Amino acid sequence: MHNISRIRSIVFALVVLAMSAAAFAQIGISISFAPPELPVYEQPLCPAPGYLWTPGYWAYGDDFDDYYWVPGTWVMAPEPGLLWTPAYWGWSNGGYVFNEGYWGPQVGFYGGISYGFGYTGEGYQGGRWQNGQFFYNSSVNNVSVTDIHNVYNTTVVNTTTVRVSYNGGTGGISARPTAQDEVAARATHIPPVAAQTQHAQAAHTNPQQRASVNQGKPAVAATPKPGAFTDKAVVPAKAAGAPYKAPAKSAAAKPAANAPAAHPAEPQRATPAPAETKRAAPEPQHAQPAARPAEPQRATPPPAPAETKRAAPEPQRAEPAARAPAEKKQPEEKKPPEEKPKE
Repeated sequence: MHNISRIRSIVFALVVLAMSAAAFAQIGISISFAPPELPVYEQPLCPAPGYLWTPGYWAYGDDFDDYYWVPGTWVMAPEPGLLWTPAYWGWSNGGYVFNEGYWGPQVGFYGGISYGFGYTGEGYQGGRWQNGQFFYNSSVNNVSVTDIHNVYNTTVVNTTTVRVSYNGGTGGISARPTAQDEVAARATHIPPVAAQTQHAQAAHTNPQQRASVNQGKPAVAATPKPGAFTDKAVVPAKAAGAPYKAPAKSAAAKPAANAPAAHPAEPQRATPAPAETKRAAPEPQHAQPAARPAEPQRATPPPAPAETKRAAPEPQRAEPAARAPAEKKQPEEKKPPEEKPKE
């Protein structure tokens, strides 16, 4: 019975792991403006065998409405045989959506973004696992052959020269997942380890990592280990991927960033709102002139009594008409026949 219970627990854990892998693949955040291009920087020296390179990327802080750079760093693989699929930004439903990176037996789709150091936009040519040991391709990795002996050298041809950091949208990479990428996407994944999460959080809380501050050229572009922002081996960016142009109104992007809450959008909508109320205020003013002309119409009843006064004189005019016949009778009384007796 105890063995059956253990088997059920293991099966349940695997199901939960598979479900969580599908859940963390895409973060529920959408930004209306694209992330900056990838900065130009060198890779720090690999600290020890077993560390795999995880490229730097632009993350987004919805609390300060800006992109910030998470430095590339060397991370100890969670277990032998696992490779890192980098995070990337993709275009979906009118916004830029962040796709979380993950560990798996194969490198999956990461937007066709050319992160360098073996990540050419498809797959990974920076190293391979062999007999439980990771072998580094020294042509794309900065490793010391004195300290690390699992090294080989294979030339990697990278035809991608653009440093665009997102897939789809205006000016984005147009790559699509291959059949092999689809297989990798369905495989069991492991989310970023605790060291990676802490590394990203340290970048989030460092204002110097924000694009609006460093103009796309972060002072800490890569670290030898996760969280080592002050280590003497920290590598600064040599240049921004392209001249950085901050959004005209970064707050306009917040609604997309906080898709569920849409807090950034409220300030913008609130701004036009006062203007609308001001426009609505003049309407009563226009309505007042309309009401004033109506007052003379209400004054039309006063002319009615005037008409009754004019009607009253009409009988007075009729009186002279009655006297006129009386005047005509007077000439009839003065007849010449009265003078005939004198003859």
